[in-house]
Parts: sequence; structure tokens; C-alpha cells
Amino acid sequence: MILGAHVRRRQSGIAGAVEEAAERGADCLQIFISNPRSWASPRYDEAESERFRETLAASGLRPCAAHLSYVGNVASWDPTTLRRTRELLIESVHACDALGVDLLVVHTGAGGPQDREAALRAAADSYRLAVHEAQSVRVVAELMAGTRGAVASLPHEAEALFTAVGDDRLGLCLDTAHLFAAGVPLDVADGVEGLTEELRGRGLASRLALVHANDSVFERGARRDRHANIGDGLIGPDGWRALANDPLIGSVPWILETPGDVDRQRADIAGLRGLREH
Repeated sequence: MILGAHVRRRQSGIAGAVEEAAERGADCLQIFISNPRSWASPRYDEAESERFRETLAASGLRPCAAHLSYVGNVASWDPTTLRRTRELLIESVHACDALGVDLLVVHTGAGGPQDREAALRAAADSYRLAVHEAQSVRVVAELMAGTRGAVASLPHEAEALFTAVGDDRLGLCLDTAHLFAAGVPLDVADGVEGLTEELRGRGLASRLALVHANDSVFERGARRDRHANIGDGLIGPDGWRALANDPLIGSVPWILETPGDVDRQRADIAGLRGLREH
């Protein structure tokens, strides 16, 4: 298995994130390349970009994913928010290309008061813009937790979104806590098998690029997004074992987005690796 964690940069700069990942015993990593709570664009000069590329290459940690700032909403009903989201998205794509980032994770967004078709069109247009701007980074759509107005939380909704985008380059990111919150029974082996069968049936298996491995504070179907450390939530040991050994889900990189510190995330990475049956 390829396992890693979302890590923070250090005061020494973005290259410090690579050291943070290595301390966790990670194989890969995910970072923010701009402030996750603001509209500020990512800003790196050529020297800092080169330093990050060199540090990343020397570490052997791959893939490196970046996550778009949380303020963005690719399906927003507000024209100003939608415009700013698309500007931030394009700037983030360019920054990822400059930094040598492999994947850019972007939530599928929420449509608010607009009807579903309008929200779907807005999200599809946003993703299409981003994919067309990308040179080497792969843009991936992360499914939501079934929260109100979400454009895509479940496989059939993802299929509709990818069809609307109409570009094979767009990838898929699954978040275990989001899927569980949206009602997918990941706590039982049959539920995991059913998920992957549906992904294959809807032509999404080849799109799968990344898994966010997070346990869930709330029960299945609660439509509430709250991450827990692995084993502290309600997905349970049977679910995690099934996920780790699923031929599809276990074949792509996993990234922890859990609240644990370095030691806890190191232990969780080792624990997940130990679930894999050889």
C-alpha cells in the first residue's frame, strides 16, 4: 500500500512539509499550497519552487497531492464566489505545475438555493477550466459527505458530474468519512465490495486516483463531516480491513486527514499497512 498524510509546511517553507511526511513513515503526502481559509493565491518564486521540487524528488515520496483552499466552491450560486473560485483554481493549477505536485484535490461543491442541474453545470464548467489549464498536475474531484446541496457525494452523482465535464483527464478522490456519512456501508465487507462494483459499473474505476483515509465521528448516513483517527470512529476494524484489501481501493494511494499528531499518524499508517493481506 502507498500511505501518507496531509501535513503542514514548516517555518522554513513549503519544503518542510516533505520532512513532516517522512517523520510519519509516509510514502506520499498532501499539502495546502495556499492559506486554506482565505482567497489568497499561492505565491512561490522560482527559487522556492525549485527547492521544493528538489526536496520532493530526493525524498522519494510520491505522489504529492495539494488540496484547494476550503473557501472555494466550484458550484457556487453566487457569481462573485464562483468567479473567485475559478480564479483561485486556475492559479492553484499553475502553482502545482511549478512545484511538481502530482494531484490537485478539489471538492465537488454545493449548489445552495439553485436547482441541481444549474449546480452541476457550474461545477462541470469549473473542473473543465482547471483540467484545460493543467500541464502536468492531475485535477481530481473529491466527493462530498452528502451535505445539503452537494453536487456529488455518491457514485451515481459522480458519474453525472464526470459526464458533464466530458474530459477523461479529470480524476476521482474518495474520502472514507465522506462516503460513510453519505450512507455507504463501509463498516461491512459487503458494503466495500458493493461500492467498488458500482464504481466499475459506472466507469469510474479508471478515474480513481486517491483515497482520503479518515474514520468518522458520526454514524453511517448522518451526512455530517467529522474526521476521527483510524480506529477511533465508527467505520470499525472489519471495514478498514475490507478497504485495505479491496483490489481497487487498495491499489491507489491513501492520505490520512485525521486529527492525530505525528506519533498517532505514524501509528495509524503502520496499522493500516499491517491490515494488508499479502
